Amino acid sequence: MAEEEETKNETTEEKPATEDSGEGDKPEVYKPIDDANLAAKRLEEATKAQKEENDRTETMMAKRMLGGGTEAGSGVEKKEETAVEYKDRVMRGELNEGT
Repeated sequence: MAEEEETKNETTEEKPATEDSGEGDKPEVYKPIDDANLAAKRLEEATKAQKEENDRTETMMAKRMLGGGTEAGSGVEKKEETAVEYKDRVMRGELNEGT
């Protein structure tokens, strides 16, 4: 037990202070690798966000295409007027074409 106390006393003794090397006030060394790691992390996050947006857009386009709509839009088709319809329109006094 005496040996244990001696070992304990040795570890609890104050160690002599290390000499001041004068490096305490120096600024931290610039490390380009830290900037590269930060840029890579931001790029990964942006890539993930872009993938999610692309997936949403793809789903929306698929639903639109399967919904039966047309891409060109819908215009009003002009109906060809027969001779009888033209006569009736003129007799009613509607001289404007197509009304």
